[in-house]
Amino acid sequence: MVYYRAKKIVTLIILHTFLFSVALSCIFPFFWMINVSLKTQSQYDADSGLKISSSLNWDNYYKVIVEGEFWRYIVNSVIYTFSTVIFIVLVSSLAAYGFSRLHFPGKNIIFFMFLAAMMIPLPAGFVPVYALLQQLGLLNRTGYVLAMTNIGLSFSIYLLKTFFDQLPRDLEDAARMDGCTKFQIYWHVGLPLVAPALGVVVIFNALNVWNEFVLAKLIFTDEQFMPLQAGLMEFTGKMVTQHTLIMAALTIAALPIILLYIKMQKQFIKGLTAGAVVG
Repeated sequence: MVYYRAKKIVTLIILHTFLFSVALSCIFPFFWMINVSLKTQSQYDADSGLKISSSLNWDNYYKVIVEGEFWRYIVNSVIYTFSTVIFIVLVSSLAAYGFSRLHFPGKNIIFFMFLAAMMIPLPAGFVPVYALLQQLGLLNRTGYVLAMTNIGLSFSIYLLKTFFDQLPRDLEDAARMDGCTKFQIYWHVGLPLVAPALGVVVIFNALNVWNEFVLAKLIFTDEQFMPLQAGLMEFTGKMVTQHTLIMAALTIAALPIILLYIKMQKQFIKGLTAGAVVG
């Protein structure tokens, strides 16, 4: 009895030590970044940002957002992320509902093509996408939204279809007897019942679009249209010696998506848990 109790205590100590070290390795760089962003350059040169800042220097954020015109990149990223996520939610939910509930020739072949698209590494498709958008004259804003929408569709359709497959047929029959059309059944019955999965789709794709860098650097030829991550690289190149300004810019780039996750974490966890049970 004593042996098993001692074994359990040692196991818990090792497990919690490991988890604490992992959490610390993730949290410490984030707090270091915020701490440096609130220091003056002379304070940073004196302690490398390892000491807690005695005063909050908000001038760094003003210089980054206003003088560095970082606000332009923030507005661009908000517009691209919002429009892309809206497109993905509408298209993927309609497609997933069709694959799950409708019958038409070649349905399984088309669905497996979407699944096959998930197996292709994303960077492998960047050059063909760039060549296509260049030929169509859609580089910069429109092309970026279309390309990111295409990237997010496969996973979103697959996830939503698994949820639509689990909906009872009786609900559709009841709605049909009340006079609902197929689109009204999708809108009033299907979508509300797959809300947890929609939360996962929104967070996953918002995170993907907000943090995208390689494709953005490839597609955008005009700096004023660049999203946050691509603009951040341009800003870092100009302010390579101003570490406090760079950390302020990085904090601005990280905070919105963290706040979105905190706001929707219940839907995200509920969707993942339900997806695991469905799978």
